[in-house]
Amino acid sequence: MKDLNDILAMAQNVQNELQKAQDSLDTIEVEGVAGGGLVKIKASAKGRIIGVALDDSLIVPSEKQMLEDLIAAAINDARTKADAVSSTEMSKMTSGLPLPPGFKLPF
Repeated sequence: MKDLNDILAMAQNVQNELQKAQDSLDTIEVEGVAGGGLVKIKASAKGRIIGVALDDSLIVPSEKQMLEDLIAAAINDARTKADAVSSTEMSKMTSGLPLPPGFKLPF
């Protein structure tokens, strides 16, 4: 039964490391940008939106649709960057684990 205990201990260790990695993702920040820097969205690597910065020149009522489009584009850019950072951080955590090919964490 020692092998089973070793497997359970390893699984617990993987779970603990995964939780640490997930927790650290909320402390890593990325910035999504649109409109040549006129709209900036700051987000955590988990995808939580932290802040929005708009250039004053964009605050024109007649340009509302353009501003909305730029905000959406900046959010999508931030999300893409957050996903990339998250993937990189999680792969660092799993690089030393004996996982089968194609096995992805979190489950």
